[in-house]
Amino acid sequence: MKSQTKTLLLACSCFFIFAANTSIKPKKEKEIAVIGYYAGNSQNIDKYQVDKLTHIIFSFLHLKGNVLAIDNKNDSLTIKHLVELKKKNPRLKVILSLGGWEGCYTCSGVFSTQKAREEFAVSVKKLLVSFNADGLDLDWEYPAIAGPPGHPFMPEDKPNFTALIKTLRATFGNKYELSFAAGGFSNYIEESVEWEKVTPLLDRINLMSYDLVNGYSEVSGHHTGLYATPQLKESVDNGVKMLIAKSVPANKIAIGAAMYGRIFKLKATENNGLYQPCAFERGLSYNALEGFLAEHKTYKKYWDATAQAPYMFSEEEKSFFSYDDPESMKLKTEYVVKNKLNGIMFWQLGEDKPQHGLLEVIDKTINAK
Repeated sequence: MKSQTKTLLLACSCFFIFAANTSIKPKKEKEIAVIGYYAGNSQNIDKYQVDKLTHIIFSFLHLKGNVLAIDNKNDSLTIKHLVELKKKNPRLKVILSLGGWEGCYTCSGVFSTQKAREEFAVSVKKLLVSFNADGLDLDWEYPAIAGPPGHPFMPEDKPNFTALIKTLRATFGNKYELSFAAGGFSNYIEESVEWEKVTPLLDRINLMSYDLVNGYSEVSGHHTGLYATPQLKESVDNGVKMLIAKSVPANKIAIGAAMYGRIFKLKATENNGLYQPCAFERGLSYNALEGFLAEHKTYKKYWDATAQAPYMFSEEEKSFFSYDDPESMKLKTEYVVKNKLNGIMFWQLGEDKPQHGLLEVIDKTINAK
């Protein structure tokens, strides 16, 4: 009887162990990052669906001497309000950002010495602690190559940028996130960064795969196309492939999308304005597009099946408009999912529609995977 009881107990034990093991849930997939840069004030952010974001990057803080500084009282209020949003969205991380276009004039000089790099890193950590923020995004445009006209740069910026990343990570430990906004064009990827040295120290690389046709371009084209075309190499896919070829893991790349478009005045109107001599005229936010088209009724919409990108053309006004729309945003988000990238980021939240905008397209596409 004892032998039978032992056998029964052993069988029951094995059954429960088996049942327990089979009920273990598979490891949850890493969350796809949805990252919105934000350059607005503390009031406008409440119009937006921040519950659909994993990260919001306050744009921008700047250098004051060797330290990261708050420019004014309003910026301080905005950062505080962004941090308060974490109560409504516990997964939200609030990141502070240095620089921006024309916002890093002294970066080359300041980051050229270890003493200054250490002073900067300590000042960043103090701000993160003070605001209860979650990390830093560097937006130095650009190390080692020409950026805004007149901004200093030198070949030594490249190793100095590596030293800066190392200093920041050593100062942060693992408590705070560290990322940077990387130019999405070939010259930056080839010349500005020592990828194999800095990538292991980063949480992600925010690839600025927009402005690929920009204010200095003389030929019209897709400023944020998903794929390259015979006429335009620069694209989201080109940037991603170049980074992967530089040994950057796919799961550390967040591709860039645009909540705005660029209008170019054409000097010729063949090919519906695409790849024609032009001059940049102005930017246009996605939330202002409907109003713009109501006033400018001669624009017609086209789709480039190769670039997987929309554009608009007005022969009467000799104007070309490159932008992201719901279809291109859906395709970019699917590209992130398919290629197991870190996520998708965009410039900038305040230019999207507060409701039924492009952020909502990103969210629906991710949740449909």
